[in-house]
Amino acid sequence: MGKLREIMRLLSELDAQIVPQSEFGVRAAEETGTSFAENALIKARHAAAVAGLPAIADDSGLVVAALNGRPGVYSARYSGPDATDDSNIDKLLAEMRDLPEASRGAAFQCVACFVMPDDPEPLIAEGQWRGRILEERRGDRGFGYDPVFFDPESGKSAAELSAAGKNARSHRGKAFAALGSLLRARFDGD
Repeated sequence: MGKLREIMRLLSELDAQIVPQSEFGVRAAEETGTSFAENALIKARHAAAVAGLPAIADDSGLVVAALNGRPGVYSARYSGPDATDDSNIDKLLAEMRDLPEASRGAAFQCVACFVMPDDPEPLIAEGQWRGRILEERRGDRGFGYDPVFFDPESGKSAAELSAAGKNARSHRGKAFAALGSLLRARFDGD
């Protein structure tokens, strides 16, 4: 639910009603893609096909260079099929336990897309937020890996930032700002 609230805030300036797919009986699509872009498109096309309406979806995750890009597209289920935010963080911290600060670089990546049910041309936007992985949790805001993701610009973890502060810096904020621009360019004047 945290991600949906965040997306709704990010797109609040658009003249559109954003409704969760569950309101239309759309179940989550199986994320079988090997990239954030593939998974975002799978989810958006599935929702558009089932609901018969335009759909927006994103896929995002944490990419850690020292872990060869893991958790990557498996970020939400990194610690297994019954993963929780805490179990994912625990696994990440255990894998990075002995790494020095210089080897703890990471980036949140997000691909957001918009599709029409009958239009093969999706709008796709990307965003990235570079930082590093802390050795322990800090802050109690946000969700996912936010408590261990350090933003060097603010000097805080993502979980210590206000919602507005996070949206101004985050991968999702950047991707949805770009998607909003693409949507305005496509639909203004129609």
